[in-house]
Amino acid sequence: MIDRYTLPEMGRLWTEEHKYKCWLQVEAAASTVLAEDGVIPAAAADAIATRASFDVARIQTIEAEVKHDVIAFTTAVAESLKAQSLNAESRWLHYGLTSNDVVDTAQALQVKEASALIRGSILAFLEVLKRRAVEFKHTPTIGRTHGIHAEPTTFGLKLLNWYSEMQRNLARFDAAAEDMRVGKLSGAVGTFGHLKPEHEERICERLGLTPAPVATQVIQRDRHAAYISVLAIIGSTFDKIATEIRHLQRTEVREAQEYFSEKQKGSSAMPHKKNPITSEQISGLARVLRSNAQAAFENIPLWHERDISHSSVERIIFPDSTIVTHYLLDRITSLIGRLLVYPERMLRNLESTGGLIFSGQLLLDLAEAGMLREDAYRLVQGHAMRAWKEDLVFRDEVARDAEIVAKLSPDRLAKTFDMAGQLGNVDAIFARVLR
Repeated sequence: MIDRYTLPEMGRLWTEEHKYKCWLQVEAAASTVLAEDGVIPAAAADAIATRASFDVARIQTIEAEVKHDVIAFTTAVAESLKAQSLNAESRWLHYGLTSNDVVDTAQALQVKEASALIRGSILAFLEVLKRRAVEFKHTPTIGRTHGIHAEPTTFGLKLLNWYSEMQRNLARFDAAAEDMRVGKLSGAVGTFGHLKPEHEERICERLGLTPAPVATQVIQRDRHAAYISVLAIIGSTFDKIATEIRHLQRTEVREAQEYFSEKQKGSSAMPHKKNPITSEQISGLARVLRSNAQAAFENIPLWHERDISHSSVERIIFPDSTIVTHYLLDRITSLIGRLLVYPERMLRNLESTGGLIFSGQLLLDLAEAGMLREDAYRLVQGHAMRAWKEDLVFRDEVARDAEIVAKLSPDRLAKTFDMAGQLGNVDAIFARVLR
């Protein structure tokens, strides 16, 4: 991922330097466990754990010749030991392992670290959503279905909906991250031809991982697809939120808008512009996450015990998806935390149709008062369509209709057009979500 969308703490996890550190961590853990069982000399395990090192440039030079990154890595690490006169110890490096014992297990370590950063950012975003939902708990706004005014809701409920969705995203993410917290050291085709299952269990325990119950040469990629898919779902939630904010910031709506700093500029040609650039960036980058999920699905079918078709894909989609998700969490937390909200404009928009949004309540009240539902619907819809077409005040037209007045007294009709009744359960909804 380009630097523009990379926060330093996440970007560091996906550098070549850090990847090889994780590889060496796996090699050291394996050597230590094998030495404990007398498979390799204790001096060799100690040398690998405490004195082995690598140089990224040297690994790249070797790889250019041998065309194999793990061989290049082990060669460079062995050279570092030999340079310290640890020739005998160096021959025990990578003992009994195949390349993907190291690569898959080390990738799990990187994903574990990345997941910790993402989880912390999700929790921070949830706190912001909760705070702002409570802030606007009873701020009335118009609910829109199909983009058309429907019935009253509150801006707090809109935010609460996002909060609840992010709670589900957190649960999904935790499950996917835990599913990725697995290592594998079972050899070339997963049969433990050179190590024992108990070796794998103890090596994984040292690394803070659990062993995959069964594997081929690689950990099966359904886990990886699920993890990348959850990141895509989280990104789609961000996209949903950003799309709503983009609508609310439209000139004709103006119910909320992104924070606009004093020196910020919206357009090179039009000085008046305040554009929802953060929301648009969020929507755009969410597309990257969704397309990466498709690539992860394609990685599930591999030939026989393993092929390498997934490897090149994962070198892109794991860094990019975790980096982008982490970046988007930072952006959307700031977006919601500093979102400018205009309750007066919300109320003005809500009242702009002259009470049309209470047509459903009027229908129910007429039916309750004894009018057949079909007759009530015909009567209410007739007034609604005429008010819409001729730009009349629906509330006034209804109040002049003899059939309606005969069923509903002025006081009862006033209650029909009072949004307090429709918003009477807001507290109950909040209690159900925030309990």
